[in-house]
Amino acid sequence: MPISRRKSAVCDIDGVKVGGDHPIVVQSMTNTDTADTASTVNQVMELARAGSELVRITVNTEKAAAAVPKIVESLNAFGVHVPIIGDFHYNGHILLKQYPECARLLAKYRINPGNVNIGKKHDDNFRTMIEVAVEHRKPVRIGVNWGSLDQALLTKLMDENSLLPDPKDAAEVTREAIIISALNSAEAAERYGLSHEQIILSAKVSNVQDLVAVYRDLAARCDYPLHLGLTEAGMGSKGIVASAAGLAILLQEGIGDTIRVSLTPQPGGDRTEEVRICQQILQSLDIRSFTPQVTACPGCGRTTSTFFQEMAEEIEGHLRTQMPLWKTRYPGVEELKVAVMGCVVNGPGESKHSDIGISLPGTAEEPKAPVYVDGRMLTTLKGSAIVREFIGIVDDYVENRFSQKPVPPATQPATKLAK
Repeated sequence: MPISRRKSAVCDIDGVKVGGDHPIVVQSMTNTDTADTASTVNQVMELARAGSELVRITVNTEKAAAAVPKIVESLNAFGVHVPIIGDFHYNGHILLKQYPECARLLAKYRINPGNVNIGKKHDDNFRTMIEVAVEHRKPVRIGVNWGSLDQALLTKLMDENSLLPDPKDAAEVTREAIIISALNSAEAAERYGLSHEQIILSAKVSNVQDLVAVYRDLAARCDYPLHLGLTEAGMGSKGIVASAAGLAILLQEGIGDTIRVSLTPQPGGDRTEEVRICQQILQSLDIRSFTPQVTACPGCGRTTSTFFQEMAEEIEGHLRTQMPLWKTRYPGVEELKVAVMGCVVNGPGESKHSDIGISLPGTAEEPKAPVYVDGRMLTTLKGSAIVREFIGIVDDYVENRFSQKPVPPATQPATKLAK
């Protein structure tokens, strides 16, 4: 059943549409020193090629701001045209004014209202950043984070809450402060000239239940596009599971227009992992498709051989390797479903439910592997070349099903000549 999306305004970020009925956008952030141009360019390219549709970089020093034009220029030279977002804290008003080329070439600015002076006696720093965005026609994400929440606002709400006959708990007041900070900042941005359609909001927390509660409330109180993410999600399985749990609930309810999984990578780890996890969350919910999916059983006493595990890994690797070429040549191939099963219990049935599947022999089973295509048995494979032969069948299936057939001349639509 299709998920009914929350209706929101649409923000255009250098051609990437966020909000409305547009696909939910996957984004990521570099962890390089932005002033190290080569390292930053290389990581942006890796993230973009993994599927990140927006990439954010830290702009925290004069050297970082000065590096932005070279970064964008280098990416363009390599044919990588992903929008680059500048992440500003504390001194963004200074850097954006002193480095106009940085301000001009960034596709969007991210401002944390807790780290500028909005909410104090004057908000000149916030106002300056918004005015630069207006001058260069740039959208802004107003990103509230409970780790850097406006303390004056939080103290005010806590004091007011303490006077109530039935005070709320501190967590609820904190969530309300996050929402008010986002909405008040958006209102101020519009007052200073930024259009409604140039604003995206986020309200980041690091606890799943708080994340769900904050975004449900925020979604009900505005129509700005919303960026989802569990901040400081953590490392490994903890970060992956917590992010998937929180984002899945909200996405299933139609909340969210762009997402990021903020994983702490292993030292020297692969930064693109967060992109693939975003994609997998969206694909698992049938919201977007990015790459063919492999169904494989977990194994049990009937599958004492590790052959099916090794085959599943090899098939996944083959599909991942082929995707850069396939997605340009075979539209729709990202929806392909492949099954690699280890015995006869669920093997044939699961294979029939997939587009193409193989059921390998389990312990004490006859040494043959039936292959199913579109629900029907195509052939039976035996011997040491099963993997190579099955990959060949997969490649043939992709070619036959997803290649674009030329339209017969009589039925080709008329085209206009370019003027």
